[in-house]
Amino acid sequence: MAALPDPSPSAHPYPRRWVALAVLMLPVLLVSIDNTVLSFALPEISAHLTPTGPQLLWINDSYALVLSGLLIPAGSLSDRYGRRTMLLIGSAGFTLVSAAAAFAPSAEWLIAARAGMAVFGALLMPSTLSIIRNIFTDSTERRTAIAIWASGYAAGAALGPITGGILLEHYWWGSIFLIALPIMLPLLILGPWLIPNSKDPNPGAIDPLSIVLIMTTMTPAVYAIKHFAHKGLDLLTASMLILALLCGFIFTRRQLTRTNPMLDVRLFTNKRFTGAALTNLMTVFSLVGFLYFVSQHLQLVSGLSPLQASLVLLPGLALSVIAGLVVVYLVKFVRLWVMICMALGLMVIAFALVMLTAHTGSDTSILIAFALLGTGIGFAETLTNDIIMSAVPPEKAGAASAISETAYESGAVLGIAVLGSILNAAYLAHLVIPAGVSEPDAALARETLGGAVAVADQVGGQAGSALLESAQQAFDAGVLYTAGIGGVLMLLCIVLVTQTLRTAPR
Repeated sequence: MAALPDPSPSAHPYPRRWVALAVLMLPVLLVSIDNTVLSFALPEISAHLTPTGPQLLWINDSYALVLSGLLIPAGSLSDRYGRRTMLLIGSAGFTLVSAAAAFAPSAEWLIAARAGMAVFGALLMPSTLSIIRNIFTDSTERRTAIAIWASGYAAGAALGPITGGILLEHYWWGSIFLIALPIMLPLLILGPWLIPNSKDPNPGAIDPLSIVLIMTTMTPAVYAIKHFAHKGLDLLTASMLILALLCGFIFTRRQLTRTNPMLDVRLFTNKRFTGAALTNLMTVFSLVGFLYFVSQHLQLVSGLSPLQASLVLLPGLALSVIAGLVVVYLVKFVRLWVMICMALGLMVIAFALVMLTAHTGSDTSILIAFALLGTGIGFAETLTNDIIMSAVPPEKAGAASAISETAYESGAVLGIAVLGSILNAAYLAHLVIPAGVSEPDAALARETLGGAVAVADQVGGQAGSALLESAQQAFDAGVLYTAGIGGVLMLLCIVLVTQTLRTAPR
């Protein structure tokens, strides 16, 4: 069977678009699962690879950090060489490097493998959304398709911990990376015949200097946040922030002065486009930060098994999928910006609930909070992604989807870097090491909650019990701060939406 020809953006809707959408959901699910599946494996990774606190954060961050820096150039590549072509290359590479991550013998190896996965993941995500933009030319059908895409993304983010819980219950921690094979294999086999290829007839130039500038903007910024959480404001923190700001400024100037830029930064003069992208960033920031602390709390404070802990998040998973689909119908009757504000309001309530019940350690309150959060994410992500993709012509879909994905991944990077670092700093400030614990064991306990639990089991007796109780209380003290920050961010996001999205059409 021959591969499908390139479609024209002005042609009639692609006849197999819904079947193609089903295949496109496979990489969406995998990449979004990969964003959060690691959260539930952190305790076992801590026990087997014994990473330091910063290494534990980098195991999470290396993937999203590299991905966020490469999404924009990857979007340009897909516009130039074909979205299906980049999708299939990314799928094959992602699967192979995931297998390498599964058998990592050290924390350093795992960090490097996660970064390698990000290189190929960057080719995947802009391609999926830009293909959808090109094959769904009817606005109502496109919004429904984007709703399914966003629901898949939200479902994958919540399904990650559940998948991880099931695998960790029966296999070793590396098994969470082997799920790429059964998910990607159907895409690699069916993709060439079910998914049409498409290109931009006048793509932006592939500019190596701009790629370097993006990476040297994101990497120093995240490093500065991490370093600040551990060491405070010092010369290194200030230097990294200045470098990030300088490179970001040079990148922007370079795009404005080039006749055919890699990224058309003038898109951000459209306040609806900018407001939707920033809303994406902040909602994902809060979601990933929430999952980072909740996954550890359920296992290391509440004492649930990985599978039991993952089931606490199941209602939120279901509601995120349902909300993403239902909102397509609701916006026929409720103005779009009002619907997004309502979604963000649900997320504010979720964080407030965590703050009010953090000291009780109630798993029921976490279940309810994540259900509210999942509903809000399902509503908001569908609508903001539709706004972003509707703001550009089909031939520029790769660049627009890259910006949307960059906002998503930047939110994931910053959610772990900022909220994770604040959580670790608060944990360290509140932890009390009892007498009878050796200095090497005390140092391990100070690194992470997982390290403290391992030391408490090893020490045993009254000292072990005292250490475990102190570590759990110190961790939940940090949760109070991070939940508060998440709630405040969502309130600020509501203000942003009222200022930028009021004129968005239904």
